[in-house]
Amino acid sequence: MDFLKPRLLPMNRRRTIYEGKGKILYEGPEPGTLIQRFKDDATAFNAKKHEIIEGKGVLNNRISEYLFQNLNDIGVPTHFIRRLNMREQLIREVEIIPLEVVVRNIAAGSLATRLGIEEGTQLPRSIIEFYYKNDALNDPLVSEEHITAFGWAAPQEIDDIMALAIRVNDFLTGLFLGVGIRLVDFKIECGRLWEGETMRIVVADEISPDSCRLWDTKSNDKMDKDRFRRDMGGLIEAYTEVARRLGVMQEGETARAGAPKLVK
Repeated sequence: MDFLKPRLLPMNRRRTIYEGKGKILYEGPEPGTLIQRFKDDATAFNAKKHEIIEGKGVLNNRISEYLFQNLNDIGVPTHFIRRLNMREQLIREVEIIPLEVVVRNIAAGSLATRLGIEEGTQLPRSIIEFYYKNDALNDPLVSEEHITAFGWAAPQEIDDIMALAIRVNDFLTGLFLGVGIRLVDFKIECGRLWEGETMRIVVADEISPDSCRLWDTKSNDKMDKDRFRRDMGGLIEAYTEVARRLGVMQEGETARAGAPKLVK
C-alpha cells in the first residue's frame, strides 16, 4: 500500500464517512485509509454553544500533526500517517471505541466542580477517567464496570488504553513544559486497528488545544478551548502561540489570512 503517493480525489467527489463537530472523515485514497478534515467550527457543551472561528481548523491540523508524528516516532501507535494540506490528514481507518479517555494532572473543569476542588490544584497523581461518547446523554462519566458490562471494551483493551494514555501523558507533559506550557488535562480517543487477523489499540482522533487544557507556566493564561467556553476571547491568538512555541508556525504568521505559510 503506497501511502506516499495517494490518489486524491477532489473534495466534492469524495464519499463522506462521518461528520462530527470539529472534523469530517472522507473515504481515503487506499483501502484502510481515511482523510480527516479539520473544520473551523468551535463548539462547547455538546454543541449548545457554536461559532465559526476562521483559521482554527488550520491550527488544529498542524498542531495535531506535530504531536501525532512525535508519538509515532517514540513508538506510541496512532492512526496518523501524514498531513496532506492545510486542513487535511491521511489516517488509518480504525474502529473507534465509544469512550473519551481523559487524563487529568491538575484540577480544572468538571473535576474541580464535581469534587469541590479549587481549580489549579495539583492532583496527588495523574487520574484517568472514562466518558461514554454519546452527545444525547452529554457524554456521561462511566466506570470500568460499565465499560465491560455493556461491551464497549474488553478488560485487556481497557488496560491497553490506560497504558497508552499514561505514555501520551508522560510525553506531552514533558514536551509542553519544555516550551513553557503546563498540561492541565487532555482527552484522547482510541480505536481498534485491524491488520489482517491482528488487532491493536491505537490513539485516534486528534490532540490539539481543542482537546487539551494548556496553561502558560508563568502567567497561568489559558491557551486552549476554555477561552471559547468561558467567553474569554483570543482563541486564535492562543492557539497560534501554542503552534509558535512548538515550532510549527513562524513568528508573526497568522492562520486567519487565508492559508498561512507553515514550517514543514
